[in-house]
Amino acid sequence: MSWLNGAKRSLLRRTRTPESPFRPDISGRRNQVAKTGTALKLAGVAGLMAFQVAMSGQAPTSLKDAYQGCFLVGAALNPAQFSGKDAREAALVKAQFNSISPENILKWEVVHPKPDTYNFALADQYVDFGLKNHMFIIGHTLVWHSQTPKWVFEDEQGNPLSRTSLLKRLHDHIQTVVGRYKGKVNAWDVVNEALNEDGTLRQSPWMKIIGEDYIEKAFEYVHEADPQAQLNYNDYSLENDAKRKGALKLVEALKAKGVPINGVGLQDHVHMDWPTLNEIDTTISEFGKLGMKVMITELDVDVLPQVTSSQTADVSLNVAADPKLNPYPNGLPDSVQQALAKRYGDLFATYAKHCGVVTRVTLWGVTDKNSWKNDWPVKGRTSYPLLFDRSGQPKPAFNAVIEAAPKKVSSISGLF
Repeated sequence: MSWLNGAKRSLLRRTRTPESPFRPDISGRRNQVAKTGTALKLAGVAGLMAFQVAMSGQAPTSLKDAYQGCFLVGAALNPAQFSGKDAREAALVKAQFNSISPENILKWEVVHPKPDTYNFALADQYVDFGLKNHMFIIGHTLVWHSQTPKWVFEDEQGNPLSRTSLLKRLHDHIQTVVGRYKGKVNAWDVVNEALNEDGTLRQSPWMKIIGEDYIEKAFEYVHEADPQAQLNYNDYSLENDAKRKGALKLVEALKAKGVPINGVGLQDHVHMDWPTLNEIDTTISEFGKLGMKVMITELDVDVLPQVTSSQTADVSLNVAADPKLNPYPNGLPDSVQQALAKRYGDLFATYAKHCGVVTRVTLWGVTDKNSWKNDWPVKGRTSYPLLFDRSGQPKPAFNAVIEAAPKKVSSISGLF
């Protein structure tokens, strides 16, 4: 039962040093190890039976064990999963993943909906789930043009804030949220989706009111609130040449100013034919050359028809329902399942070529049932973008990902 033994290993708190960006610091964690056995037994029973069937007689294994020493494997969670309300999916998360991201509960509109109101109930549950299960915890996201209330950018009369006032509001928000989870949340997606498709800076309210230095200010504020946290820039479509060049330019400029940026997140909401493996390989390599760690932060693979020619993950996109855009309402044909499995296997094999540069691969969801792709960009579609089906059973893509794992990984300095 290698998956269970592996699940008992604690994921240690990471801190930075000049020699190694992230090294284990076991203070405050030793006392948690003894608590793992009982919880893991409860978490793994349902998952063990499913994986024994899926692996066709092979030794049961898990995603986190398969890629141990290469990169973490994570999932984005919803409240039902981290609260335990959905016990089956909570067990699946505990058995399979060693990193977690929150889908929505740390976005501004949820955690700070009104000027004088913070709602930490769900965020506290999320962080507590990660700590209890010794997972690498991600905070997502602090600065974004979307899912940020309109009041953030306005004064009491509804007029646009001044630069000084908005910077103070941003500083206070970051100090309050990041400060609350200092030493608990391991990494933050500090700024999300700041670039246009041509690589220029998006004209968001942050940009219009503060100016382009809002990005460096955000990183500085987070580092001030938690000097040990890993700080990342996160965006989609960075495999496209123009946008990648813009992101590389942004990272170079931040580094030249001494801004504390540690990594870049490639969202990788991908399709069956985009991006190419070569484009992914090139993108990881280019950021690695700048000294950046690279995280795959929101991975899913869309097998449904594309509704736009652009490779966007803009949440504001909304396309009218059309039966032609929902070709598999009653299940995925075997030929498509196998094609999806090959795509996933190829993706993970490409990520694994960069062990030590790629430090984490996070899937945006746990099972197909709860994927955002069911409602974006067309509401009500039946999508199949993840490794586990609507019943929580592993798909052929799961086996392909396990098989793509490196057979032997040497110890890598400064993995996290």
